Amino acid sequence: MKVKMPLVLILALILSTGVDLMGAGRTSDASLHLSFRHVINGKPLLSDSLRYRNAGGEVYSVTRVSYLLSGFAMETLDGNLIEIPEQSAWIDVGARRTSVHIPGIPRAKYRSMRFFIGPDTSDNERDPASFAPEHPFNPNTNGLHWSWQGGFIFLALEGKFRSETSPLSGFSYHLARSPNRTPITMAGNFDLNHPLSCVVDFDIATLLNAPDRLIFERDGNSTHSRDGDPIARALASNLPGAFQVYRIVSRAPEIVHASEIKPLYLPSVINAFPFRLSRSFPIPKLPRDNPLLQERVDLGRQLFDETALSRDNSISCASCHLRQKALADPRRVSLGVEGRAGTRNAMPLFNLAWKSNFFWDGRAASLREQALMPIEDHSEMDEAIENVIVKLSKQQGYREAFGKAFDSSRITGERIGLAIENFLLTQTSYQSKFDRVRAGEARFSKQERRGFELFMTEYEPRSQRFGADCFHCHGGVLFSDHQFHNNGLETAGDGDLGRFVVTRNEGDRGKFATPSLRNIALTAPYMHDGRFSNLTEVVNHYNRGIQRSPTLDANLAKHPMDGLGLSKDDVAALVAFLETLTDAQFVEN
Repeated sequence: MKVKMPLVLILALILSTGVDLMGAGRTSDASLHLSFRHVINGKPLLSDSLRYRNAGGEVYSVTRVSYLLSGFAMETLDGNLIEIPEQSAWIDVGARRTSVHIPGIPRAKYRSMRFFIGPDTSDNERDPASFAPEHPFNPNTNGLHWSWQGGFIFLALEGKFRSETSPLSGFSYHLARSPNRTPITMAGNFDLNHPLSCVVDFDIATLLNAPDRLIFERDGNSTHSRDGDPIARALASNLPGAFQVYRIVSRAPEIVHASEIKPLYLPSVINAFPFRLSRSFPIPKLPRDNPLLQERVDLGRQLFDETALSRDNSISCASCHLRQKALADPRRVSLGVEGRAGTRNAMPLFNLAWKSNFFWDGRAASLREQALMPIEDHSEMDEAIENVIVKLSKQQGYREAFGKAFDSSRITGERIGLAIENFLLTQTSYQSKFDRVRAGEARFSKQERRGFELFMTEYEPRSQRFGADCFHCHGGVLFSDHQFHNNGLETAGDGDLGRFVVTRNEGDRGKFATPSLRNIALTAPYMHDGRFSNLTEVVNHYNRGIQRSPTLDANLAKHPMDGLGLSKDDVAALVAFLETLTDAQFVEN
């Protein structure tokens, strides 16, 4: 199939240069380090339970605070505003991104500082795929882009609430659209004749209460900031008073700059592998120490199919990740050596270059780590890495292949992981009917278009919108937010607690990684335990099968107890749309 939007990155050359795409390293006169404290009534925000009370007597919790900053400036003592160009930030409580370092400030004394909640109009309307991998506005970094609706969410505030007359519900306030870009000005004694640190309080109680009170049950538990929306207007009105300087310290923390990351074990002859992706995809943050090399990708592909990685030489990675199933497993749970059954369905292995953690519970922080774990897992390959090295080293072909992919023919566990990582990074998927429709090369059927509309429309009765609300977790061209959510599954008999097993954070009970919906028609069965055999069952779960629990995702908790009310035709339309996400490369001939 002809694709109009390929982008080729010769990564070995780019990554080895250490080019700073963010413009870091510029000389500056002085710097200001901002740290944001997220508080409620002046006390640090705790998000583990319903513990706060609003003006309407509702008890509530806050599970997500995420926002974009831009337009930084300092006001001199004589009232001049000194703009600080090209400075932006993404702040997110859950991701523990709560500070920003601002260099390039002329040395002087200042009486206030200013920034905006939200990007300026130019960045808000800019192609989101044009932001560098580590830029705060890269949508794969912040998860705050509206995808096909265009523009960013400036502020995402989500949580749960309960009133005296209603059961546990959720709220999802998303402030967006350029007219709602809000300036924040804070007075303070900023003596920037030397570096400073400033702690800023962002009080969520003020955001919900002053000067405009927001009561969830009365005013609505959801906003997507459409024109004239009163909740968005109240949030924009309350934001300036929600920020204030908590403390200024006449010293700045030591900023640790990561040393230049150099490629590991480069061979004497380098053949860069061309990484291809859709022009509409965000630029991924690929590992600088493991550039894509043709020989390394080839070796990784060979290792992916190698049964010697298992104790009894019976199974390989490919045994549970079938090409014709979009590198997923058609069995409910995967089977290891001696037919040992695991507890989870194997996730598909494509578009992994955009992920930062792996497995359903996110226990692996890199692909190279993820690649080695199944080898030693008792229920999977049940082999020691040392034994794998011995078996591979006995084969002349592998010694030669490692010698071409690395600086020597030495085989190690680390190099096995690097090679498989290299191969898996190249498994991209962006050539579906959906992509052809976006490129103007195909058209949706009437049913598929209806399904897309439902998929991308919020469920917000207050504004007379009754969609399926799928895009909150599966928005964007990757069809995943790459986060962890409790999606309302009835507790499985095996008591799988998901992300909680890794973090031991009570707020992570029952949370699992959001899989991409690309190729979803090929990757049955569904959910972490493979409990649903077809897409109709999946859609019906979200339509009427949500189980309420304290960690249920806020965007699901805000829906009615009796479900979304989608008709049988609506369910069929959603399934029809999901089937357009199948990439032809994975379909059997």
